[in-house]
Amino acid sequence: MSERNQPGSRPGHRSAGPPAGLMRFLPPGVRSVWVVAGLLSACVLAGSIGLVIHLSHTAQADRVAALGTAPQLHVSGNQLVNASGEQVILRGVDRSGGEYNCVKGFGVWDGPMNQASVTAMRQWNVNAVRVPLNEACWNGESYVPRPYRGVNYRQAVQSYVRLLNRNGIVAILDLQWTDGGYDGPLAVCSSASATCAKPMPDAAQSIPFWASVARTFTGNDAVVFDVFNEPFPQGATGSAAQAWQCWRHGGSSCPGIGYPVAGMQQLVDAVRSAGADNVIMLGGIGWSDDLTQWLRNEPADPDHNLAASWHTYNFNRCASLSCWNSQVAPVIAKVPVIAGEIGENDCADTYIGPLMSWLDARSTGYLGWAWNSDFSCSAGPGLITSYAGTPTAFGAGFRSHLRSLK
Repeated sequence: MSERNQPGSRPGHRSAGPPAGLMRFLPPGVRSVWVVAGLLSACVLAGSIGLVIHLSHTAQADRVAALGTAPQLHVSGNQLVNASGEQVILRGVDRSGGEYNCVKGFGVWDGPMNQASVTAMRQWNVNAVRVPLNEACWNGESYVPRPYRGVNYRQAVQSYVRLLNRNGIVAILDLQWTDGGYDGPLAVCSSASATCAKPMPDAAQSIPFWASVARTFTGNDAVVFDVFNEPFPQGATGSAAQAWQCWRHGGSSCPGIGYPVAGMQQLVDAVRSAGADNVIMLGGIGWSDDLTQWLRNEPADPDHNLAASWHTYNFNRCASLSCWNSQVAPVIAKVPVIAGEIGENDCADTYIGPLMSWLDARSTGYLGWAWNSDFSCSAGPGLITSYAGTPTAFGAGFRSHLRSLK
């Protein structure tokens, strides 16, 4: 999620407030074990991993037990499928923090990233968690405080991915904050550092970022790469047609952006050149709300493992059934689509309820923004008030829907 989604902003315009993914939700100053493998397995596991059985949610516990380790994913037609060729629909949450906390010197994460917090997610019937990241922290750039950059940051990300995967959860790694000085239309901040949202990824750091991430997780197809959170080149380029050219090709196709831009093709190439065949998600322009020319500009991928990422909120442009049918459904018919962020800013579920049903009918996955206890459901939205999984009013609707699914 990004600043342009804040109440009071002009449609499609990011207010000049706090930076992307979460900054607008930060409070002042910045702010489970799932394994239930049956009684026999429980006897063996209980002593070493602290088995937790939630009798009040027997159905959820049974589903957790059935999942085992996270599915190894690849694309087949317009579906994500596991190693056995069975369709997998990703439904989960966004876990913000890794994009902003490190660069501000407050730690790698914002809040607990432990077994208890993952157990709470599993009680919601979550099978995917999207983790926003910061390229400067991963790459070890010098302006990031030393304890939270380079190897320390990378090891923390790897540890969390292992924890999610052990709990049967697919990890989606998302590049959210990048370098690149930009103070043009729709700018969030003027800093060239990775301290806010930028209209496109910077070539200098995002390409090595994805090459490194790809090498790190090569061979683990329970990790999906979301290569850039919410592109918004249209503010700089001045037209949607030019914005889509910038989106795919980067470089000289991005007039108005003063730093060298990496296009989506370059990021796909960086991942594949590193030897990783993981599924790659690509958000459209307009902060991933606009998929109108996604199919026409789809990058070439030798592994044919690309999915479209769509972000949709009640205050976005494409927030009506007619828009979903005309702009999103045609993409769903051709490639896997994952709604990487969904939400609303009224502490209700009147928008996401019909949306989730619409996506369910098309076997399309979605993730709720965001699993952070200090995000207000009205300023945010935010799903929870505590990491034990206590929902906000908005989160209650999301949780109820996930739990209703088989």
